Amino acid sequence: MSHGPRSGLAAVSSALLAMSRHLEVRDVLKTIVASARELLDAEHAALGVPDDHGGFAQFVVDGVSEEQWKAIGPLPRQHGILAAMLHEARAERLADVRKDPRFEGWPKAHPDLVDFLGLPIRDGDEVIGALFLANKLRPEAGHAPCPDPDGGCGFTQDDEELLGILAQHAAIALTNARLYERSRELTIAEERSRLAHELHDAVSQKLFSLRLTAQAAARLVDRDPSRAKGELQQVAVLAAEAADELRAAVVELRPAALDEDGLVATLRTQIQVLDRAHSARVTFAGHGVKALPASQEEALLRVAQEALHNALRHSGADHVDVTLDRRGGGAVLRVTDDGSGFDTRAVRHAGRHLGLVSMRDRASGAGGTLTVESVPGKGTVIEMEVPGG
Repeated sequence: MSHGPRSGLAAVSSALLAMSRHLEVRDVLKTIVASARELLDAEHAALGVPDDHGGFAQFVVDGVSEEQWKAIGPLPRQHGILAAMLHEARAERLADVRKDPRFEGWPKAHPDLVDFLGLPIRDGDEVIGALFLANKLRPEAGHAPCPDPDGGCGFTQDDEELLGILAQHAAIALTNARLYERSRELTIAEERSRLAHELHDAVSQKLFSLRLTAQAAARLVDRDPSRAKGELQQVAVLAAEAADELRAAVVELRPAALDEDGLVATLRTQIQVLDRAHSARVTFAGHGVKALPASQEEALLRVAQEALHNALRHSGADHVDVTLDRRGGGAVLRVTDDGSGFDTRAVRHAGRHLGLVSMRDRASGAGGTLTVESVPGKGTVIEMEVPGG
């Protein structure tokens, strides 16, 4: 069984090792798809993880450019041959997918698929995904797609058996990745619960003492001003200690993704998700930004999230562009939308409605500045600058 320069057990071993190196579900899916496409000399490969609503919770492709994938549009639904693989849990090997009676067409920007090989990914009796390849390549023809699958140059029984091995190991890798993510989520939830209890206990005690001390000062202010002054000084000390407790908790609650991936990667990932989830086009570009102090990175992330929420939920924008650029030793975040905008002179209403007050507080708390430019009917630009370390 030969598949180009990489063949046999060495190729299978390489693919399986690649799958085992990743613990994030998305990374595992990408590795499975890329390995299957390379191992079986296919022009296109994809893997869909079904949801419970007739669609796909995740859908990963290989052999399609990012621009083409964006042009294809929303994630596919569970229909036609994909639905058959998921619901009937059987392999599908077709000489020409377009001639199959279950074929229902594809979007205009979709690549033209001819010969097709698909397998369900199963965890016991549960089908957890569908893995498929299309357009078998011919190494002897310079890796061109098979022009005539009826002539016998499409996917073979050997290909189906090899993909079956890959699908079995893909099920193990995907299940392990899911368990890892679930474990990490539980760990984070438990840690946040612990911090919440500690915060409640510590701050509640401080606030209780502060209230009693303030009440004592109020009773003493007329008959013993000097003692009242001492009690008020103690109020200031207790208030400072309570503020310190809150700041310490905020530091510990810093988003995990920032520590693991950094600000640029975290923003890019979140914006890619929003772009897929909303009808508006959401883009991100980051240029030359170096690591910033933790408080500044978190403030930039939170302001970006708030500004994106406003643009996507309230402005009716068709396009939202996010940029993060280096400026001196710091960085500047800009969120621009072409939505309905608002009158910046109506600060009281707009500030409360759009979270501008909290965004300004976050910016100033991180030593930065926030500016807002908006005109009714002409969109909004929110810019935040931080000085760096």
